[in-house]
Amino acid sequence: MKLPWELFLSLRYLKPKRTFVSVITVISILGVTLGVMVLILVMAVMSGFDRDLREKILGFHAHLTISGGGVIEEAQEVVAKVRTVPHVTAAAPYTLGLVLLEFNNRIAAPYMKGVDPHLENQVSRLTNFVVEGRFDLDGEKVLIGRELAREYGIWVGDRVTVFSPKNFVKRDEVNLPAEMEVTGIYEFGMYEYDVGFIFTSLKNMQELYELRGGVHAVAAMTDDPIHATAIKHEVNKVLPPPLRAQTWMDLNQRLFAALVVEKNVMFFILIFIIIVAAFGLCSTQITVVVQKTREIGILKSLGATNPQVMLVFVSQGLVVGLFGTLLGLGLGMLLLTYRNPFMHQLSRLTGYELFPKQLYHFNELPAQIIPADIATICVASFLICTLASVFPAYRASRLEPVEALRYE
Repeated sequence: MKLPWELFLSLRYLKPKRTFVSVITVISILGVTLGVMVLILVMAVMSGFDRDLREKILGFHAHLTISGGGVIEEAQEVVAKVRTVPHVTAAAPYTLGLVLLEFNNRIAAPYMKGVDPHLENQVSRLTNFVVEGRFDLDGEKVLIGRELAREYGIWVGDRVTVFSPKNFVKRDEVNLPAEMEVTGIYEFGMYEYDVGFIFTSLKNMQELYELRGGVHAVAAMTDDPIHATAIKHEVNKVLPPPLRAQTWMDLNQRLFAALVVEKNVMFFILIFIIIVAAFGLCSTQITVVVQKTREIGILKSLGATNPQVMLVFVSQGLVVGLFGTLLGLGLGMLLLTYRNPFMHQLSRLTGYELFPKQLYHFNELPAQIIPADIATICVASFLICTLASVFPAYRASRLEPVEALRYE
C-alpha cells in the first residue's frame, strides 16, 4: 500500500535505522498509555461509586417526600390526592423522630421511623435489605440497623426499651417507655443509615409521639426516579399549603454535588499525566527537528511546501497519540475487568487492606463504564498529543533552505 510521502517520512523518523522502534518513541507512547489507562480506571470506579450510592439511597428513601414542617392530620386525604397525579405509583404515610434506645444499660439516640407494614414495600426496598430475622412490625416490634446492632450487641429476639421525648416533657404524669422486640436486622450498606435509624409500625410511633392519627410526612413512588423532579411539580399543584414535595435528589443534594465535584477534579488532575507525556513528545520532536535540519532543507529545496513539512511532524504526534490512546484504552478496560483480583493481590503483597469494607461498605470495588466518559478521555488524549506536535512542526516548516544547508 502506498502511503503519502509525508506520513511515510513521519513513520521513518519514529523508527531509527538499527532498531525496530525508537526508545524515545516508546517512552512517549507509554506516557500517553499510562494517562489514558489511569483516567479510564478512576472515572469508571467513581461512576460505580455514584451508581451504587444512588441505589442505596433509593433503597432507603422514596422518590418523593411530602411534608409541611409539622404534623399532617389528614394523611389519607393527602395520600389520595398524591395518588391521582400521573406517574405516581404508590404513596404511604410515615412518622419520623428522635428516640432513646436502651439496651443492657447502654443508650443510643437513633431516629425512629414509623411505617405502615402493609404499604412499606411499595414505597421503599426496606424488606430487601433485611439480612437477619424477618420483616415483621405487627405489634411491639422493631427493626434495627446492622451497625447499631454490632455496636450495642443486639441480636434478633432481644428486647429493647424505647423512650420518646414525650417521656421527659410532661412533669405532672408518668409516661412509661415502650418495650419492643427486635424481629429483624437490616443493612443498607451506608453507615449513617445502618446506625442512625430504626423502624417500627406507624401505630407504635404515633403512640410514642402522641400523634393520635397524625403523621409527619407522606412517601410517594414514581415510575421513573430520574424524572422525579418533573413529577414533583405536578404533585405540588394538588397539595394544599404548606405541604410541599421534595425528591430524593433534593434530600441528598449536597452529597451528589460533592460526588460530581470530586469526579471532575479527579479528571482534571489526572489529565495532567497525558499533558506531561505531551510535553515529553513536544521536546522530543524539537530535538528531531534540530537533528533533521539538513533533511528539511533538502525537502524544501526540492519543492516541499511549508504545510507539507509541517504535516510530517504533526503526523508523528498523531501516530503517538493514536497508539498511546488505543493501548491505554485496552489496558484500562482489561484492568477494569480484573480490578478486584488485582486489588486483592496488591493487598496480599502489601499487607494492607486497600479497600476496607468497614469504611466504604462495598464488598468489591464498584465500577461503571460510561461510553461518554471513555470517548471524552480518548478524544482529549488524541487532541493533546496532536496539539503538542504543532509547535515543533511549525518551527520545522519555517526553516529556510539556505539557512538549513549553509554549513553542509
